Amino acid sequence: MNTEKGIRQNLAAFITLVCINVFVGSMVGLERTVLPILAKEEFGIASVTATLSFIVSFGVTKAIMNLIAGHLADRFGRKTLLIVGWLIAGCVPLLIILAEAWWLIIIANVLLGLSQGLTWSMTVNMKIDLAKDNQKGIAVGLNEFAGYVGLSLTALLSGYIMTRFSPRPEPFVIGFIIVFLGILLSLLVKDQQDKPNNKTGSTPSFRSVFVKTSFKDSNLSTISLIGLMTNFKDGVAWGLFPLFFATTSLTGGQMSLIIAIYPASWGIFQLITGPLSDKLGRKWLILSGVWLQLIGLLSIVFGTMFSIWLFASLLLGIGTALVYPTLIASISDVASPSWRATSLGVYRFWRDSGYAFGALAGGAVADQFGLENALIFTVCFIGITLILSLFRLSETNVYTKNDA
Repeated sequence: MNTEKGIRQNLAAFITLVCINVFVGSMVGLERTVLPILAKEEFGIASVTATLSFIVSFGVTKAIMNLIAGHLADRFGRKTLLIVGWLIAGCVPLLIILAEAWWLIIIANVLLGLSQGLTWSMTVNMKIDLAKDNQKGIAVGLNEFAGYVGLSLTALLSGYIMTRFSPRPEPFVIGFIIVFLGILLSLLVKDQQDKPNNKTGSTPSFRSVFVKTSFKDSNLSTISLIGLMTNFKDGVAWGLFPLFFATTSLTGGQMSLIIAIYPASWGIFQLITGPLSDKLGRKWLILSGVWLQLIGLLSIVFGTMFSIWLFASLLLGIGTALVYPTLIASISDVASPSWRATSLGVYRFWRDSGYAFGALAGGAVADQFGLENALIFTVCFIGITLILSLFRLSETNVYTKNDA
C-alpha cells in the first residue's frame, strides 16, 4: 500500500470512487426504461422478448467479464481496467443510436455487460483496497448504493427525455456525458491494491482460486450460490413481474410503483446493511436477507391486493440489500489480498450468471406451466439455498466481537 488504510485516511479518493460508481450504474439505467419501448416502436419486437434478450446478453457477458477482470486486476492493476471499461462503454450509446437492426442492439448490450464487468468490479475492488479490514461492509455498501442510485436516476431521466422527444437518439446522448465524466474521474484515482508478500509465495493460479471459491471452500462456495440465487430471482422479477401484475386488476400506476419499490429499496438500504455487517457480522444478515427474499416472493405469488404486493416488493428489496454488500464483504474477509480480486471476480461471475439463468429458466417454466408456477419455482430455489446456507455458512467477520 502507498497510503495508510482507512476510509477517513483516504477520504478524497474514496469519495471520487463513490462518484465514479454513480456513473457506472447510470450506464445501466440508461437502457432500463427506454429499451423495451424502442424495441416495440422501432423494431416491432414484443417488450417481453426484448427484456429477456437484454437480460440474457447482459448477464452472460457481465458474468464472464467479472471472472476475467478480477484475475487481470490482481496482475495489471485496477485503474487500467477501469479506464478500458469506460472506453468500451462509450460504444454503447453510439451503437444504439445508429442501429438499424435489433441484433445491433443486442451487441450494444453485450458491450454494456463487458463494460460493467470491468468498471463495477474495479470500483468495488478499489474501495476495498482503501478500507480497513473492519470497514469492508461500509465500503461495499457505499459502492452498491452509489451504483443503484445512479441507475435509478438515469432511468427516470432517460424516460422523461423519451416522453418529451423520442426513444432515440435524445435519451442516449446522456450516455456520452456519463462516459466523459467517468473517464475524467477515473484518471484522478490511483491504484492502492495490496501487493503479495514475496515471503509467502506467488499469487495462486486462477484455476486454484476458481475451484476454491466455487466448490472447495464452504464459505466461499456458499456465498457464490447465494449470489447466483439472488440474481436468479432478480432475472425472474425483471422479466416476469410486469407480465404477472398485468394479469391482476392493478392500474398501470400501481403496477409501476410495486415494480419500482423493489430496486429502490434494494439500493437505499445498502447504506445501512453494509456498515451493519461490520458491526453485527455477516452470517445472520445474509441468512435474514435470503429469508426476506423468500417471504417477499411468496407474498407476491399469493397476495391478492395492492397493499400486500407493495409491502412484498419492499421486503424483496430489503432482503436483497441485506445480502448484496454483505456477500462481497464476506468474500473479502476470507480471501487473501493477493488473490482477493480474483476470488471476487469468480463470485461475481456466479452471481451475475444468475440473471441469465433466471431469465431463461423463468421464461421456460412460465411458457410450460404459467407465470405463477415460474415464481413458485424460484421460491423453491430460494428455499433450498436457505437450507444449505444454514449448514454450510459460518461467520467470516473476525472483528465483530471486538468492534465497539
